[in-house]
Amino acid sequence: MATMNISLPDPMRDFVQDRIENGQYASISDYVRDLIRRDQNTIAHEERWLRDLDASIDESLQEMKNGGGHDLDEVFETLVTDIQKANGNANR
Repeated sequence: MATMNISLPDPMRDFVQDRIENGQYASISDYVRDLIRRDQNTIAHEERWLRDLDASIDESLQEMKNGGGHDLDEVFETLVTDIQKANGNANR
């Protein structure tokens, strides 16, 4: 196992030491390893999310090429008309 030395400001060192003394971590190394694991998991989650987003965009673009989807201007006009009708009915 490799060794790394880090420097921390006193308040950060005290925070880590409190976590160890409260039994949340066995050592400073245990604390740092946990932080690294969490960071690795966050990065992996973000990468999965981006892959899923890319796939969704690709799927939507393909659907539009095949004639699917809706014209945004038409959808907006329909929504505005529906809202105006609803407001007109509410005022009666």
